Amino acid sequence: MGIPWNISFSKLAAGGNDFICLDNTAGKLDVPLHPDNLPAFVRALCRRGLAIGADGVIVGCDLGNGGGIDIVARFLEPDGSEAELCGNGTACFTLWAIENEIVSGPEVKILTAAGTAVGRVVDVEDGRVRVCVPNPRDLQFGIDLEVKGEVWQLDYIQTGVPHAIAFVDRLDRLDVDHWGTGIRHHDHFQPRGVNANFVQVFEPGHIGVRTFEFGVEDETLACGTGSAAAAIVSALRFRWPDSYRTGDTPVRVDVRGGETLLVWFVCSEGDQITDVCLETRARPIYSGVCAAEFAAELQAAVQEG
Repeated sequence: MGIPWNISFSKLAAGGNDFICLDNTAGKLDVPLHPDNLPAFVRALCRRGLAIGADGVIVGCDLGNGGGIDIVARFLEPDGSEAELCGNGTACFTLWAIENEIVSGPEVKILTAAGTAVGRVVDVEDGRVRVCVPNPRDLQFGIDLEVKGEVWQLDYIQTGVPHAIAFVDRLDRLDVDHWGTGIRHHDHFQPRGVNANFVQVFEPGHIGVRTFEFGVEDETLACGTGSAAAAIVSALRFRWPDSYRTGDTPVRVDVRGGETLLVWFVCSEGDQITDVCLETRARPIYSGVCAAEFAAELQAAVQEG
């Protein structure tokens, strides 16, 4: 059995990232999503200028069975690898699942490879979606690494996926591709690698972030989990007022795409981080059905691997 000729899809964007959402709740895409086919299938879909183009593919899988989960989601990077979680992607997936009546809403409990995330549309008119993610782990401060001949001090935290945080004086003067590549592939973070986030602090509670993402292997216009990581590390490193560490006041995060994301979290004794929520603006871009000619291209890409 080959690739279905009439694959339906929706494209959505949030915070500067764009995603292709696919419905496989009935198993209609089991063939292209088979492990032997999946990497080539996803790479073919995400090629900008040659296909739909996106920062990733999100697949709605099994629906919940009454165990506190509404739907299972898989997050696929444009290089065909799989990520445990994606913040802006979860916001898009929440909106998509509700608007397409795959789940009833208004709150969607989503099982991801990182654990359970909860999405809710908090402002229908403006498309604001709040996503609460599994608790971060492995917080580390002050990792000194030589990167391309210069020593960088990095912080590290897993917010579903691994993130390194580097503080800089001017984001607008930074060569993100140069330094991001070096951090992303540094031996210290192997074999998995790391997302590289560069952060400028404007004032307590307000930061700017630029992110070099693995899987995309380039700078993106935003990164939800990276924004959350940067907000948490900034508040703790610089000892911002308590309201930022008790979940009462959100950290404002300006991303390269021009959006401002909001991040809340709670930090208890011993730097234990819980109750991490991210709010972003999500919106549908378009929906469609892959043309038969494009389905043939997908089939050829899968066959070539």
